[in-house]
Amino acid sequence: MAAEQAKVDPMHQFSIEPLFGTDHWSIAGYNIAFTNSALWMAITTVVLLVFVQGGLKRQLVPGRWQMAVESMTGFIDNLLAANIGPAGKKYVPYIFSLFMFILFANVLGLLPIGLIGLHPFTFTSHFSVTGVLAVMTFAIVLVVGFWRHGFHFFSLFVPHGTPLWLMWLIPVIELISFLVRPFSLALRLFVAMMAGHVLLKVLSGFVIAGTNSGLLWGTVVGIPSFALMVAISALEILVAAIQAYVFALLTSLYLNDAENLH
Repeated sequence: MAAEQAKVDPMHQFSIEPLFGTDHWSIAGYNIAFTNSALWMAITTVVLLVFVQGGLKRQLVPGRWQMAVESMTGFIDNLLAANIGPAGKKYVPYIFSLFMFILFANVLGLLPIGLIGLHPFTFTSHFSVTGVLAVMTFAIVLVVGFWRHGFHFFSLFVPHGTPLWLMWLIPVIELISFLVRPFSLALRLFVAMMAGHVLLKVLSGFVIAGTNSGLLWGTVVGIPSFALMVAISALEILVAAIQAYVFALLTSLYLNDAENLH
């Protein structure tokens, strides 16, 4: 007998679906539908713009909103100063935007608005999105590296003090490590966000199944699963912030290599 289809599909939440009747929109055979992923990217962008706008008041005695924006800007400024030095000042707008965009995307995807019939979409749980962010960062690193150092940028792949008898091996290893950076940068964020959402959906399936199975299973399975969901949801908020920070931190380290050729 075929197994009964699960009532809660943990992977359905990652499905990209067209919205507003755009499923047949295409240009040159390529679908350009406005999807749920694009919608939440737009929402995240608007939230970020509103957040930044609140910090542009420049009041002598800043309010909480302005203080929050200035605190986040100062945090990114300190991050770049510690990892790049004085040259990192010019990257503050990019790293700040990158960090806040990922942070808001992660947090908005955790909002419990499913209770009112809406379904948040965490687009950072898709490798295509995190991949674009990583490739964009990698491209900036390459442009900065060649702009500042020209072909001397290739010396990055020959660490100082490399023995002559290893000159045939170390540059190859360093080059491979350098080329893998965008993949690992994108994969880390994608896996962390996807794994947490899958776990939450599986636990919600336990809660529903336990509740529908009667008082005994609802008590034995449903209640502990719900308590674990609450705890993991709190942990996911922390993970959302940590992953945004790690992405910004690694980006600053890669920019440091391009600036200073360490």
